[in-house]
Amino acid sequence: MHHDTIEAIAEEFWQQGFVALPNFFESQVMQQLHSIILEHFSDSPQYLHDADFIEKSKAEVIPWFPQSDGITQFDKIEQNSQLKSLTEEILGADWKTQQCMVMLSKPQSKGQAWHQDCPPEDQQSFNLNRLVYTMDVNDEVGGHVVIKPKSHLSGEITTGELFEDFEDQVVLAPKAGTLVLIHGHCWHRVKPVNNQSRVSTNFRAIPKGIPEGITDICVYRNMRYQFSTSTMLVER
Repeated sequence: MHHDTIEAIAEEFWQQGFVALPNFFESQVMQQLHSIILEHFSDSPQYLHDADFIEKSKAEVIPWFPQSDGITQFDKIEQNSQLKSLTEEILGADWKTQQCMVMLSKPQSKGQAWHQDCPPEDQQSFNLNRLVYTMDVNDEVGGHVVIKPKSHLSGEITTGELFEDFEDQVVLAPKAGTLVLIHGHCWHRVKPVNNQSRVSTNFRAIPKGIPEGITDICVYRNMRYQFSTSTMLVER
């Protein structure tokens, strides 16, 4: 990828708060990782968060951290030279990667309500979502990604309906091999899933000097929630 192209992608990211890049990864790598994911989740996986959180947040997602389990195949994504160059263009030198998180949405699940991945009060303190799609998201599967452009510049997400449609929202249907970058302050959600499971894998990264636990507190339209303590810090 030419440096001018990387600069243009980074500029779009900072203007919009997100960018979607189809065909970023090779199909063979996506197929390999998707097979590993399906094998891991083959035994009727259960939600890890408590029922109160799931009901309040509408985040019906089951996470898995494959690198923590010694699954080295996911390192191929971390080591992708184009991804590393693009990440550095956005975050600056000495950025850090965090362990990747596979997110499974079961058939007939609600997806995820509008949220920000970390508190937005300090514009310099944020995470970068680097979402990799090993399968097609389409009308049959459901689970489209919905983003409110430029909302990373708007401060705290407003209170209101958890799955509200905004006039300026963008709906993405990423195909296998797509990379979607989303600023941690950018408002985003996932539409309900239909009759089959839906997965994506987030290779989060943070700028130099940002705490590892930047995403410990997530901001929803109806609350702020701290994952490390399983506590609703603020009801909105």
